[in-house]
Amino acid sequence: MTTPAEDAAGTIALRQYGTSVPARLQHAIDRIWARNPASCIGALILLAWLAVAVSVPLWTPYASNAQDVAHRLQGPSLHHLMGTDTLGRDVLSRTLLGSRISLPVAVVVIAVSSVIGTALGTISGYFGGAIDEVMMRVVDITLAFPAIVLAMAITAALGPSLTHAMIAMVAVWWPIYARLMRGQVLTVMPQDHVLAARALGAGELRLMARHIFPVALGPMVVQATTDFGAVVLLTAGLSFIGLGAVPPSPEWGALISDGRQQFYQWWIATAPGLAILSVVLSFNFLGDAVLDFLDPRRR
Repeated sequence: MTTPAEDAAGTIALRQYGTSVPARLQHAIDRIWARNPASCIGALILLAWLAVAVSVPLWTPYASNAQDVAHRLQGPSLHHLMGTDTLGRDVLSRTLLGSRISLPVAVVVIAVSSVIGTALGTISGYFGGAIDEVMMRVVDITLAFPAIVLAMAITAALGPSLTHAMIAMVAVWWPIYARLMRGQVLTVMPQDHVLAARALGAGELRLMARHIFPVALGPMVVQATTDFGAVVLLTAGLSFIGLGAVPPSPEWGALISDGRQQFYQWWIATAPGLAILSVVLSFNFLGDAVLDFLDPRRR
């Protein structure tokens, strides 16, 4: 709900900007910036990384594995803005190309984990009984272990590779969504609109799909948005210890792992470290904005 002062301000802004689509878009952006400038900064950072991930092979000055041993371990210069690594590869180019690995991995892991967890959480919360007991005990067992430890154990058992690391992260993340969705379903089920739909003869599937799931979905979206950064960090952590991407992959965690071998060549680890920092911050900022948008009390 908006106050009369906000309505008046919106009316004045609409008169100022006009009623065309670009004008209304500009008005919406101005309002978002006024309320939460961090979310705009996060969106700009994320859009920049997405643009880099899509287009970087077309304009990067060096290939990811192009070696120039004669110029190895050189510091930042006009030819290599972030220096070179132990094999003479351009650190900046490898960092930019690493976005084509880290970002898609995060998207896939969050998408698969949220779909599995949401489906199982909905079923568990709606039907209850033995189904709920079995699913929640599995969730409790999984969440009893620290995420990084369980992911390390699963990846080590399957063998070091980025695919196995993704499987491990899905196994770690889906219980979070299952427990959250179960709680939301239990909260929504006693509400009047669900009881009315049941009294009118709505079937079980219709109740879940039309009257419970859409109402309970908001916190899941917020959780998924904030989890993107955590998945990027966990992917980098597994690659850092040799359980994720294997050389010569330019994954950000693997690049930082290369940098720890050359402590005094600080630039090798700095570029991928800044990349991880910017992506994690952008997703955290967007998560706050999504929470503000979906929660009327915060608005």
